Amino acid sequence: MAEAPGYVILGRGRWAQRMRSIIASESRRVATIDETRRQASENDSLYVSRLVDAMKSSGAQIAWVCVTPGPHVSLMIQAALDAGLHVVVEKPWYGSPEETHRLQSLAHQERLVLAVHFEYLLLESVENWKRTFYPGEGLQFAARFFLSRADRSGIPPIDNLGCHLGSICEYAVPAAVISEFHCGYEQPDERLVWLEKDGQRISSINLFQGSERLIQDFMKKVEAACQTQAAVPFDLDFALRVASRLNAYKARASA
Repeated sequence: MAEAPGYVILGRGRWAQRMRSIIASESRRVATIDETRRQASENDSLYVSRLVDAMKSSGAQIAWVCVTPGPHVSLMIQAALDAGLHVVVEKPWYGSPEETHRLQSLAHQERLVLAVHFEYLLLESVENWKRTFYPGEGLQFAARFFLSRADRSGIPPIDNLGCHLGSICEYAVPAAVISEFHCGYEQPDERLVWLEKDGQRISSINLFQGSERLIQDFMKKVEAACQTQAAVPFDLDFALRVASRLNAYKARASA
């Protein structure tokens, strides 16, 4: 049996700490790079070089980028790939199409996995939707994702929470039309997606059910892809399609 890969986490916030705990609980070696901010004296090249050295020194095989979105995320991905590491990136993805395709192409060239953390795609009920309804022509996709806690990320809920919902739509029923889409903080917890046809609900998924070990299942999926050099469905190109879907919905909703 192959030795379990080691991880290095980029970031020191609440989510980075949670991921460190989860990864360690799965008997994986995990290191942390706390100082991920680019210093005033660093240009892009020096910043990437510092991160490359830190990731190589960690002895890890997989880098998990746990920082808030921004231009620095692309540089972190670049550094991880330059260091020869597979990469997991937290959603949402705000990169441009050009940057997305450049980084994804580099990962392919180096035979490295570049995945975005869309854990709900590992639910068996979502996979069943894909088997049953794909591509979803003539269907309407509706969803609600509410968190009872206050926002700690500074990311709009439509992006932070909505990208999970958008990923399900893009993965299982990409031809469906979004008909109802609500996200928010400090509201009673709810994570529900459903499909409608001709105004009638035909299937629904409560995202709380079966989600207890989704992060661990996601890790195993990524690790298997790293070992076999297989493609993962939730790569950076997929994340760009999810972002485009959400942007189109937001533009339509505000029109």
